[in-house]
Amino acid sequence: MPEHSEPSELPESGISERAQYLLKSLVERYIADGQPVGSRVLAKDSGIKLSPATVRNVMSDLEDLGLITAPHTSAGRIPTVQGYRLFIDSLLTIKPLGDEQVEQFKSQFTQQPNSGLPSSENLIEKASGMLSAMTKMAGVVMLPKHDKVVLKHIEFLILSARSVLVIMVVNNDEVINKVIDTQREYSSIELQQTANFLNQEYAGHELPNIRASLYKSMQEVREDMHRIMQTAVEMADQVIDRNKDSDFILAGETNLMQYNEMADVDKLRQLFEAFNTKQDVLHLLDNSIHADGMQIFIGEESGYSAFGECSVVTSPYQVDDQVVGVLGVIGPTRMAYDKVIPIVDVTAKLLGSVLSSE
Repeated sequence: MPEHSEPSELPESGISERAQYLLKSLVERYIADGQPVGSRVLAKDSGIKLSPATVRNVMSDLEDLGLITAPHTSAGRIPTVQGYRLFIDSLLTIKPLGDEQVEQFKSQFTQQPNSGLPSSENLIEKASGMLSAMTKMAGVVMLPKHDKVVLKHIEFLILSARSVLVIMVVNNDEVINKVIDTQREYSSIELQQTANFLNQEYAGHELPNIRASLYKSMQEVREDMHRIMQTAVEMADQVIDRNKDSDFILAGETNLMQYNEMADVDKLRQLFEAFNTKQDVLHLLDNSIHADGMQIFIGEESGYSAFGECSVVTSPYQVDDQVVGVLGVIGPTRMAYDKVIPIVDVTAKLLGSVLSSE
């Protein structure tokens, strides 16, 4: 986690130390109460002995630089994306979690797992829920990515007319349980034949290759095998291709509705559509997994209009010293970065540690 110190001269930004202090005070005040900050309030909050007129002049300079702006006809100012970026990169004072909070985090990871979930997925669900509960925003955790995901064994169990439990063992005995809805009703004999076929033909093969091979082989098999392979293809579409709908676990997205700046119905709809379709979120997480350490995307920096009013704070997590995934928090740009950053950082370290010991 990066170290942050008191403001210093920033020649590249062209603002003085006094202007930095005032910008820092303005951002902190706006994060605290969500109201545009006027010159009198800012003069009081900053602790610097300056008249409101002098503060107004400095605010005018900050506005000219694109660091703050006036919303509508308000006399006060709020930070822009550029203002938040300067604040986070150079002015932010991080508040580390206390030992007691860290111990509480650890204890939650060691609680009994939820029934029906593989242990790794249960831990990831816990991490997502913890991020959401601690920040009152949305917590997101990418499922671990392995360089190779190899099938060891697969079984199917009928739950209802068109509902099947799939039990799949991959890599080093990692068990994946998933309930899928099928297009038609299957008999237990059909599913057993399909499982036998997949285990005989594809045990030891990487998952992405199995699905492609099934499609290719369907053109070459005899008619009585075609039915089994059709079943195998349907199962593969929902299970073997894990990227389809199991790339990350999201918790607490409805928390975002409590923030006034995100209360616009159209903006919320666009954001929740992004959560449902997943591509935008996954792209941000994929970008973060290849980055060095913690990443913070503010508003338009994400490159997606759905996140125009949001900030995303992410950190990679490691299993056996290898980065396998990313977790983070999605919330309004007016989030308490000083508190969110250490929560994300500690959760990433704890999740990686517990997964490594599994």
